[in-house]
Amino acid sequence: MRLFVYEWVTGGGMAGREGRLPDSLLREGLAMVQAVAADAAAARIEVTLMRDLGVPLIGVPSAQITSVDSRSAHDRLFAEFAAEADATIVIAPETDGALLAAVSAAEKVGARLASPGSEVVRLTADKRLTAACLSQAGVPTPESLYLEAGAPLPRDFAYPAVIKPIDGAGSQDTHAVMSVADAPPAYAWPRLLQRYAVGMPASVALISDGTAEPLLLPACRQRLSGDGRFRYLGGQTPLPDALTERAHRLARATLAALPAAVGYLGIDLVLGDDPAGARDLVIEVNPRLTTSLVGLRAACRESLVAAMIDAQQGRRATLSFDPRPLEFDADGTVYYAAL
Repeated sequence: MRLFVYEWVTGGGMAGREGRLPDSLLREGLAMVQAVAADAAAARIEVTLMRDLGVPLIGVPSAQITSVDSRSAHDRLFAEFAAEADATIVIAPETDGALLAAVSAAEKVGARLASPGSEVVRLTADKRLTAACLSQAGVPTPESLYLEAGAPLPRDFAYPAVIKPIDGAGSQDTHAVMSVADAPPAYAWPRLLQRYAVGMPASVALISDGTAEPLLLPACRQRLSGDGRFRYLGGQTPLPDALTERAHRLARATLAALPAAVGYLGIDLVLGDDPAGARDLVIEVNPRLTTSLVGLRAACRESLVAAMIDAQQGRRATLSFDPRPLEFDADGTVYYAAL
């Protein structure tokens, strides 16, 4: 089994562009690609990676790693590896259409994707479309409003709120807005103004084979920065059973509202203070691997990557998880909670 794992930030997605790689995206991208490659290698899956020359060495000795030094080399290698692999996993930020472009390029060369395809990515990479889709399906989401580039904050919105790019990732250009009198930094593209959700930030990941019942992974609590920027710092898992069940209920409803999806999706939630879950909300859908994978992989007794490939091939894996509490950081560090 040959697996091509393409992570946009570390794999040369910015080759030929000016400017340095965004720190948060680089940190999380490196953590994800190393976790995926190591998990696959442990399952005796042959892994192929691409590495931007400006990225630190990727610490997976058994992987075949090819360096990328130009845009043309990136495009040529991507097409070659995606076409030849038995399975391909694409990881990229939604920003500026990077994820959709990479997935579409993989589909163009006939890649056998073990991650979500372009139909799902096109919908969920756009936060406005996602909110409308979920709301129409009856999935609880915060009140939101689309703002054109340069548009002022509306006076009649229910503050506090969060303002974010329509296609953002990694909390880039995301800000808390306490009232209409606030002045978030100017932004040259459309944004979404979303009512602030009160509760515990959480996430739940799933592996779908395109049918109604996915493999639901343990829910995670998210650690976010308290400076109004909502930077992802890491998380912890598992949650208490009652919270996990509420998170899984929202995940099932979210998946049912989307086009048929194959592979790993991450769903960001806020679990409210009502024990029955009446104030729980879905914040975003990530149609790709998320950083929580590093913690989930450490807890899983089997291979998550093998489960993704099974899903792509129409098989359903059986997974079990170590129940011990663990925490993980955005850079991939994992540690078990002290007893």
